[in-house]
Amino acid sequence: MEATTAQANELERRIDLSIVIANVEKEMEQRLKRMGKNIKMSGFRPGKVPFSIVKQQYGDQARHEVLSEELDRVFGETVTAQKMRVAGYPRIEPKSTESTTHLEFSAIFEVYPEFTPADMSTAEIERPVLEVTAAEVDKTLDILRKQRVAYEDTDRAAAREDRVVIDFLGKKDGEPFQGGQATDYPFVLGQGMMLPDFESAVEGAKTGQSKTFDLTFPADYFAKDLAGETVQFEITVKQVQAPKLPEVDAEFAKGMGIADGDVTKMRDEIEGNLKREVKRRIEGKVKEQVMDALIKANQIATPGALVDMEIQRLMQAARQDMEQRGMKVADMPIQPEWFADQAKRRVTLGLILAELVKTEKLQANPEQVRAMVEENAQSYEQPDEVVRWYYAQPQRLGEVEGLVIEGNVVDWVLGKAKVTDKAAVFDELMGQKQ
Repeated sequence: MEATTAQANELERRIDLSIVIANVEKEMEQRLKRMGKNIKMSGFRPGKVPFSIVKQQYGDQARHEVLSEELDRVFGETVTAQKMRVAGYPRIEPKSTESTTHLEFSAIFEVYPEFTPADMSTAEIERPVLEVTAAEVDKTLDILRKQRVAYEDTDRAAAREDRVVIDFLGKKDGEPFQGGQATDYPFVLGQGMMLPDFESAVEGAKTGQSKTFDLTFPADYFAKDLAGETVQFEITVKQVQAPKLPEVDAEFAKGMGIADGDVTKMRDEIEGNLKREVKRRIEGKVKEQVMDALIKANQIATPGALVDMEIQRLMQAARQDMEQRGMKVADMPIQPEWFADQAKRRVTLGLILAELVKTEKLQANPEQVRAMVEENAQSYEQPDEVVRWYYAQPQRLGEVEGLVIEGNVVDWVLGKAKVTDKAAVFDELMGQKQ
């Protein structure tokens, strides 16, 4: 066996491999003889099939297997000897040669990038700061009340947040158009179920009232035949209902899982949950900034083979998610390019984080893993059961360990970078509409 190495580009490598034909033929014959002991063929006793027939029938298969194994061995020995970290799998190409004693091949592959993690002292991180107070608890209670809203008939004109039931008929150029009519159609004003101009026309109308109005669809409306077009709607309001929010009392507290209906206890529980959620969201925003800073500071080449593998993984995850949602994946072809940027970012970050963890010794310790498991468990009614659930499978703990490592990296970067605290707005942090 002989091997030579040549560099094609920054990460791609080409290794020329030379394999002795006699060795392949020898191993092939030995393999065929072993196969012959177990081959059953009509007209011959088991194990007594003539070698010439075995070779004629199975020779190509055996030669292919032996050659493949020999190439794997030679390739493995070569990259090990040259201390190469192979990313993905090699592409083997035969080479033309006049040799009668050797087979020549080229193995083309990528290696992991070699780099020293960048200095992060110039990175700038903006850390949101928010203290959970009674005001945030009140806002959350209002949201919870709205989630449990009831509606009562009213004689007044329809207003924002009212539930209305209407009949409507839309016409374009005097003719009804597809999807432009409905009977006993319910919706809540202000929730964005209908176009803003449509809702504005309904507001102010009373039960039993009919009206006609023009409406121009947005230029980017999903129905291309209606985009930018002006149509006429005829509506009849059949019901107007005002919202009635539940009182924050013992009954409400019981509905929130407080067995004795203690409102103070309910508020304390909401406050605790809010603090955990605020902490999680702040950590998420900080982590995103840290990861962006790491990518910006470490301009490394990314092995295409690893990116391709990650694309396939993301595509498979997307298919599984759609199937779980009851969607027919076959009717929705998934394109690899949809995941290309995400895959490259994930692979790049993975390489940077792995190098940082190794050089700065940022591995997760059991105490950190246990603390995160217990913290996650506090969001559930039976925390002890959740802890046992995590520790029942190594895979679950592995996922937590990965998060702990990311946290260690974040803490390390924050210790190096220029960090500025900035007061956060509760609604913005929680992603709620004002």
